[in-house]
Amino acid sequence: MLPLLSSMDSIHKLLNVVLPLVSLFSLFFFLPAILLFKISSSISRSVFNENISGKIVLITGASSGIGEHLAYKYAKGGACLALMARREKRLEAVADKARRLGSPDVIVESGDVSKVEDCKRFVDAALNHFGRLNHLVNNAGIAPLCLFEDANNVEDFSPIMNINFWGSVYCTHFAIPHLRKSRGKIIVIASMAQWLPIPAVSIYSASKGALVSFYETLRTEVGSDIGITIVTLGLVDSEMTRGETAGRDGLPVESTEGCTKAIFKSICRGDKYLIEPAWVRMIYLWNLLCPEAIESFIRWVLITRLNNNSNPNPNSGQLKAD
Repeated sequence: MLPLLSSMDSIHKLLNVVLPLVSLFSLFFFLPAILLFKISSSISRSVFNENISGKIVLITGASSGIGEHLAYKYAKGGACLALMARREKRLEAVADKARRLGSPDVIVESGDVSKVEDCKRFVDAALNHFGRLNHLVNNAGIAPLCLFEDANNVEDFSPIMNINFWGSVYCTHFAIPHLRKSRGKIIVIASMAQWLPIPAVSIYSASKGALVSFYETLRTEVGSDIGITIVTLGLVDSEMTRGETAGRDGLPVESTEGCTKAIFKSICRGDKYLIEPAWVRMIYLWNLLCPEAIESFIRWVLITRLNNNSNPNPNSGQLKAD
């Protein structure tokens, strides 16, 4: 056994030296071809946009914010909608507007995505009414603001993971067989918090990181049968941000309408990834190349204000996305 382990260690030492050199050479040599492929692929997707007229679209967290405005975008394109959220009256108002904007048929179903039985009911309701499913938009989420060490009870963080992560996973599990039949799409609403160390949203960041990891792995499992678009957002004007972070820290906030317009275009193009707004990509690059600088900057800008305005209870400051 020891000679075998020693041999494996030697292989690792060799790979530590050889593989980076080979990778750098290959990247330099093939970079023009890679860029050409990406550009041509992007142009092709832009030219051959999906026609969503008559498509059946299930949207979670559809009573406000991004979910609500995506419903309007789909409605203008002639899609039929199944809208899901906890607030039934708000859903009915969104459904009425979606019908006026051009959706041929809209149903609403109230419930909680953190409950597996509700997620099954959501999907079953869409299938029973429309007979098929083309798009699943996993949008429902919450984003409480609380420094981790200030929490009175660490179990209070559980709803964040239950809604943001498991809510999407549950709906996806029940929808996958039907999306395979229609060669449909899954749209995942993530956040730059998945890779940016923003104070007071540690568990929220973890839930979005788990979400992205899950859907990237799922993409390899389902192959080309189901398209998966992972949307990474910056700070967007919605119920999750309004009054809590927008304006208070001088952070640039994108309008919900502008954000959903970009998301909808990306969905129709069939993109695998969207970062919105586009300038957030530069933050990702800086965080990749120099994470120490980004961490220091964020602490300098945010941590003092968060300490002065900290909310020790993650539930009392909880903001709803649906």
